[in-house]
Amino acid sequence: MRLTAPAPARATRGAGVRDTDGMAVASFVLGLLGLLVLNLFLGPLAIVLASVALVRGTARPGRAWLGLTLGVADLLLLLAFMQADASVSWGF
Repeated sequence: MRLTAPAPARATRGAGVRDTDGMAVASFVLGLLGLLVLNLFLGPLAIVLASVALVRGTARPGRAWLGLTLGVADLLLLLAFMQADASVSWGF
């Protein structure tokens, strides 16, 4: 005899997949923001989030790959600006 109701259908997907989807979207957004501001911090954060989302098997691999690409572009842009200025970008 069952005393509890069966689990709803949407709960079978699991919280882990939703978390990785959020990580993929967050890496994409942080990568875009990093092109404008704080690329030293947002670029690596986008790379880490995208990598974790891809390893865990996100349902949005395209966004994760874009976040990874934009995170690398953030760091390359920082390097280009540092080379053009011949100093660090936050120099005093």
